[in-house]
Amino acid sequence: MLRPDIRLYGLLDRDRLAGRDLAALAAASVDGGVTLLQLRDKSGDTRQMIATARAIRAAVGGRVPLLINDRVDVALASGAEGVHLGREDMLPADARRLLGRAAIVGVTLKNEADLAALDPALVDYGCIGGVFATTSKDNPDPPVGLAGLAQLRTQTAATGLPVGAIAGIDLANTAACIGAGADGIALISALYLAPDVAATARAFRDVIDQALAARGGSI
Repeated sequence: MLRPDIRLYGLLDRDRLAGRDLAALAAASVDGGVTLLQLRDKSGDTRQMIATARAIRAAVGGRVPLLINDRVDVALASGAEGVHLGREDMLPADARRLLGRAAIVGVTLKNEADLAALDPALVDYGCIGGVFATTSKDNPDPPVGLAGLAQLRTQTAATGLPVGAIAGIDLANTAACIGAGADGIALISALYLAPDVAATARAFRDVIDQALAARGGSI
């Protein structure tokens, strides 16, 4: 399986970005350097979610993959390139069986139990978090912080999977996340609530690429 480029992972959360054109936001962020997109919709109906996913895919024109949070059925119906799964969602093995080998399957990693269940034969990347406190999602688990990120990242190294950092990340702490071992960062508010999404994405990409170069990681 080809591992996805998770350097700058844009999360289009319909609830958090209510009233905004998600397809237009997606296109602007890709213009600025986003490398992977995810659609998250915890409250909308299935038909609307499929329509939104199709609109996003049309807007980005295949430049980057689109993943669907939780919903394998929506990924299949919309033609999205894969899914992102949490610990209470469908098992990666079942998602892989339904979506096929070419699909991208990502998972959330919050603790050592999640790491123990991680199978690099089924999963293409992981996201560690929340790293910092965030208002973008209800999270009953305390933030792992930079030290927790570094520890969990070290424990995933043998899998060969790219691993990103999520929650509470902004321009000021992005380089520290990369320095702690993250191969990329995932953003909602810091990117999609910015006045100029494309320019903000470019600013994040500059910091990410410089931090990866300084660490000796691939760009």
